[in-house]
Amino acid sequence: MLKAQTQMLASVTSPEEAAIVLRAGVEIVDLKNPAAGALGALPYQLVEDVVQLVDGQAVVSATIGDLPMEAALIVAKTKAMLATGVDVVKIGFFGDAGHEACIQGLSELTKSGAKLIAVLLADSAIDLSLLNKLAAAGFYGVMLDTAQKNGQHLLSYCTLPELADFVSKAQSLGLRSGLAGSLSKAHVDVLLSIGPSYLGFRGALCDQSKRTATLNGDRVQELAEMLHRNEAKEVALRFVNQTSCALI
Repeated sequence: MLKAQTQMLASVTSPEEAAIVLRAGVEIVDLKNPAAGALGALPYQLVEDVVQLVDGQAVVSATIGDLPMEAALIVAKTKAMLATGVDVVKIGFFGDAGHEACIQGLSELTKSGAKLIAVLLADSAIDLSLLNKLAAAGFYGVMLDTAQKNGQHLLSYCTLPELADFVSKAQSLGLRSGLAGSLSKAHVDVLLSIGPSYLGFRGALCDQSKRTATLNGDRVQELAEMLHRNEAKEVALRFVNQTSCALI
């Protein structure tokens, strides 16, 4: 069976930026405030405005902010963001304490059909045992990102085999797998080769490659075309390889 095509996630801060990524054919419109941290949250009304603008043309996800891992707080913020009408809510798992309590609290939301993605931070100690617990709690997906935006990127902290193991483990548990963290065009080919569910971008799409700057439409279009063109080649190659193996 062929793997699903890797999608593109683009983080936006406004309806105007959302319109730019929609025109480029981006599959996941991600709402995030880069000026407020790695996973900074945007105002609920702005999120609702983008949900109305997108109107089902793409998946809309949103972050809840860089928050301490206090279960009651995490659950409350997640509920509030779900109320905006987004399709998916992303929750950062910061630090090394409180994770299991938050997963348990959030499982009450997944039982009601909420699609939640846990964001693990590659520049911290990654506890891959959490993947089993996330899957058991009904999470929709898990992704790797970076907490520190300091000129480093995802592959500064993880080797390609480590990322491949993460993707493979997530997908074996039925979790969508995402990779982000100051990714650029230079990372597309190598990361497509391990087949994540999606790749996430912000800085690479902005003027001067600054994540707090305004989205640049030409950059968005160029990267979207590059990802989709190269992913089509990967899918075709996997098909040829699988067909050849079947004939042997």
